Amino acid sequence: MNISELARRLRVPTEELRSKLPELGFDIGLKAIKVPDKDVGKIQHAWQEYKKRQYLQKKMEEQKARADRKAQVAAGDAPHVKIPPTVSVRDFAASLDLPVAKVMQELMRSGILASLNERIDFETATIIAEDLGFIAELADEKSDDIAEVAADRLTEIKAEGVASGDTSPRAPVIVVMGHVDHGKTSLLDVIRKTNVVEGEAGGITQHIGAYQVEHRLKDDAKSRGAEGDRGISRKLTFIDTPGHEAFTVMRSRGAKVADIAILVVAADDGVQPQTKEAINIIKAAKLPFVVAINKIDKEGANIEFVKTKLAELELVPEDWGGNTICVPISAKQNTNIDGLLDVLLLVADLEKDHIVANPNRPAVGTIIESRVDKGEGAVATILVQAGTLRLQDTIGVTGVNYGRVRAMRAFDGSTIKEAGPSTPVKILGLKAAPSVGDILEVAIDVSTLEPLRAQASRRTGVEEISTLSTAAKKEEDTQGEKVFLNVLVKADVLGSLEAVIGMLQKINNPNVGVQIVGKGLGNVTDADILRAEASKAVVLAFNVKPAGVAAQMARDKAVDLEEHSVIYKLFESVVERLKKLIPSEKVYTELGAGEVLAVFKKTDKGMIIGAKVKKGKFIPGATLRVLRGEQVVGEGKIEALQSGKTTIKDVLAGQDCGLSYQGKTKIEVGDTLEAYHEELQARTLVVEGTK
Repeated sequence: MNISELARRLRVPTEELRSKLPELGFDIGLKAIKVPDKDVGKIQHAWQEYKKRQYLQKKMEEQKARADRKAQVAAGDAPHVKIPPTVSVRDFAASLDLPVAKVMQELMRSGILASLNERIDFETATIIAEDLGFIAELADEKSDDIAEVAADRLTEIKAEGVASGDTSPRAPVIVVMGHVDHGKTSLLDVIRKTNVVEGEAGGITQHIGAYQVEHRLKDDAKSRGAEGDRGISRKLTFIDTPGHEAFTVMRSRGAKVADIAILVVAADDGVQPQTKEAINIIKAAKLPFVVAINKIDKEGANIEFVKTKLAELELVPEDWGGNTICVPISAKQNTNIDGLLDVLLLVADLEKDHIVANPNRPAVGTIIESRVDKGEGAVATILVQAGTLRLQDTIGVTGVNYGRVRAMRAFDGSTIKEAGPSTPVKILGLKAAPSVGDILEVAIDVSTLEPLRAQASRRTGVEEISTLSTAAKKEEDTQGEKVFLNVLVKADVLGSLEAVIGMLQKINNPNVGVQIVGKGLGNVTDADILRAEASKAVVLAFNVKPAGVAAQMARDKAVDLEEHSVIYKLFESVVERLKKLIPSEKVYTELGAGEVLAVFKKTDKGMIIGAKVKKGKFIPGATLRVLRGEQVVGEGKIEALQSGKTTIKDVLAGQDCGLSYQGKTKIEVGDTLEAYHEELQARTLVVEGTK
């Protein structure tokens, strides 16, 4: 047989095969073109044994190297490396001086599939660094992230207005926060005299909403002594934030644009995980806040118990001698809502020096919602924080031209021509949907803005969302032996899309994961179905419907199309699919090592040998690794152990034994035997924040 044909069958380069044949006992010459037909079968068998030894050697080295790295880290002898609070995978690999592929593989072992440019936090980087044999230390590094630069610009503009004295009072911006289903949206519902909660699937707010109301401070509230103009109705701007755990980032954004916070706590449920998280966000933002103890009309309501739990979190109520204002209310029964608004105006009076803005400059504000509407195109809700936004103003987001304001609508749907500070307004006419949290600024000189294009300084809209990478190489996926569920996500608005993807990213398992092959805003199209078919993906439609013939096409092409309106249900569906994919895990436990003292006879299944255990122990059923010198030459099983003529259950260090070896390897006197236990264990799907 021609040597090139044999190399093709063995899937190895011809020159590599020719150079390795002498090591395998087949010296056919360095320039040989053909291999004797009688040796072809022997060479194939020898090559398989050679590759098996290579695999066993690599497996042993990886097991021992990982154990050594962990021991070094535990002892503090591992190299130290400085890591910033957040770092891209590419920069992380550079800090460790390791190939990016190796770092990505280690991330996948921990259930994290990240692209080269995706950022990971310090805690994640610490765990991965330790697995790779490094001790991570937090680097005090100032971030140059473009979003932070924009936020600094907003702070600078506000400070300029205060310094120049060109400011005037504005409506306080109030953010409503708390645990899911504690009544945040119901509270705003009764304040606005609308019924938003019925429009939210499952009663869970899944977008950020901003609304404005007017209220007059009651006479009995004036006695508290705060100054302010109470003779006329005053405006308050409210931001509703989702309470579900999936919307943490959206809640944080709400806090950053607010002047005052309302922490809603249900009297019958008390302080819950998202309540504590909301408290941390409020403290981090240094916001003055009021605690609204809601649902006081419900059976089981216990206001004093709620106050006790708040006091444990260092929020001591006023009537207990502390500084935390607690207002008992019932949003459902409209109980004491005016009292809560009175308190908010009083807090605003105390903070009046900070609740100011310059209305005469070009507008600047924060995007609090963004989406692509079928009829209106790209639309965004902005909270104006300084200046006045007017029709035909040119909008710049991080130095990129997003178009002109063609129309503006107030929160109640009415058309307006201008919007001053603290006014939430929906704007139409943008070229693309900006990201939630973007800082928008009206450009004085349009020529200074970059055109909106792919190579703009910042990715826009949907592209800004950090997702599971589809660019990871297939060989890296197979090295991690990870099975992926491909999904294509479509949602109604950017905030919802971000929350869905954020939930999917929390699925943490080294063996199965979610790979997002497509994402976007708007209804599911036939192009989405074709893409899902090509990538064998499940289409997840959140608050959107299949358009045109998309539903029929999905049935014809056997593409799974799921429509959801509650994030719980979508997430549960994905988890159930992953549970069906997750394989059992092979767990290795090193048992002991010994030396071959004698070879008694060969059997049909293996050999009978005499051995001495030097450390640990040997037990029947254990896998036996055979080493000759430093090289692994084979693996087999311990079928039985004997001491004299008695069959025994184990042999401890220092004892001799007769050993029945089951395997194909020909064992020789002097070989080293390493026993380890290998078993399959059912793997579980670990999802942060769930049981």
